[in-house]
Order: sequence, then C-alpha cells, then structure tokens
Amino acid sequence: MKTTNAMREEFKNVVATRKRKKKKEEAFDIEKVWKEFKATGDESLRNLLIERYLPLVKYIAERLLAKLPHNIELDDLTSAGIFGLMDAVNGFDLSRGVKFETYCTTRIRGAILDELRSLDWVPRIVRNKANRVETAWRELEAELGRAPTDPEMAERLSMSMCEYEELLCEASAISIVSLNEKSKEEQGSKVLRKIDILEDKKGVDPESELKRKEITEFITKGLNRKERLILLLYYYEDLTMREIGATLNLSESRVCQLHSRILLRLKNQLKKFQTELLS
Repeated sequence: MKTTNAMREEFKNVVATRKRKKKKEEAFDIEKVWKEFKATGDESLRNLLIERYLPLVKYIAERLLAKLPHNIELDDLTSAGIFGLMDAVNGFDLSRGVKFETYCTTRIRGAILDELRSLDWVPRIVRNKANRVETAWRELEAELGRAPTDPEMAERLSMSMCEYEELLCEASAISIVSLNEKSKEEQGSKVLRKIDILEDKKGVDPESELKRKEITEFITKGLNRKERLILLLYYYEDLTMREIGATLNLSESRVCQLHSRILLRLKNQLKKFQTELLS
C-alpha cells in the first residue's frame, strides 16, 4: 500500500505532466504553423508538420499490412507513406477549407499502393485476367456441381475458344511463387523464407519420397492420361511446354492451356480440402 504522502506526490506529478503537455500543445499552434509555412516555405516548418502527422502514416501502413503477404515489411510501407505525406504537405491548399488529415490520407495510401505495384513483378493487367478466370471458374463450378469444360468457360467469358486459350496462357504467369516469401513455422514464431526450406535434391529422404508419392497421387487423381503426363513431364522431368507438346503431339499453346486449366482445377480442389479440414 502506498502512503498518503506518496499518493500526493504521484498526483502532483500527474498534474504537472498534464500541464506540461497542455502547454506544449498550446505552444504548437497548427494553424499558425501552416500559414507561416505556406507564406515562407520554411523547411524547418515543413519538417515540423511532417513530424506532427507521422503517426497517421504508421496507422495507414499497419492497416494495409494486415491484408498483405508476410514477405511485405512494415518499414517499406512506412517509408513509401512518408513520401506521400511530404507531397501532401507541399501540395495542401489552406484556402479550400479541407482538413489536412482527410487530404493526406488519400495521398499516403496512394503512395504506399504505388510502391506495392512497383514491387509486384506481375503486370496489373495479367493479375486482373487471372482473377477474371478464377472467378468465372468458381461460379460455373457452383452452378454445375462439377468442373466446367473449356467451351463452358469460353461461353461464360463471352469469348471464342482461341481467345480463351490465349487468356489462360497469359493468366498462367501469375502462378509463379517467390522464393523470398516468408512464412511462420507451425510451432513457434520463427520466420523462414521458402528458399531457406528448399529440399536438398542431392540427398534421398525416405519420408520425403513417401510424401512425394502421396502428393503425386493426390494431384493426379481425377486427371486423364494426357493431363497427368503434362504435370509429370513439366514438374518432375523439367520439360518445357514446347518439349511436352512435341512429346504428346500437341501445340505449345494447347499444352499451356491444358496446364493452366489443371492448375485452376487443383487450386479449387485444395480450397475444398482445406475447408473440409477446418469444418
């Protein structure tokens, strides 16, 4: 238990702290600083304003980070957001009667999104095409109760078979995975990159071989002979699309189309499998 004198002393410290904080806030007249900065362009006043609104940058960056993959760093988003804040401070017009917080939020968010787009090696148009194909596949699968055929997909997307094949080939580029992507271990909080846990192909692990066999059986289940061969030749024999086409007497574009369709089907099968495990 605290003594009466100790409690009084603590109360005095709290009051004094509040007074100092209030005095500091009163000394920092934000409107006055804005007017003086816009009139003089003083760099020290600009830095003062940037420092004032830095917490807003961190807040926006943290909210965006919650929706992004683990390989994205908060510091990178914050740095991009600071550039957006600097532009907002320079471009803010006091005469428009808009709160600076409202104005700068859009600029900060835009700067962060621009930085994310610059880090994404996949062009935006390719990502949009992949999303379009995946959405159409899910809708048709739900309506039909089975995996849709290529003609059905082409009809849903209002395009010819030739156009649909080209779309699949372009959308398949998004399937590449970054080896720098980070993930957490199931037990513990240690963060690893995918490149850190790559299998050593020089060694033979019986457990890995067994798992590989099970995965192969799971992946090839429900596939016809031609689709099974495409997967095995591409992922296990490291053949190119052109080499697979020559082996199976198919065109390179046809192999690419079948490969994209198989990946799309497997992706939906895995989602169903995960849903069943969680339910």
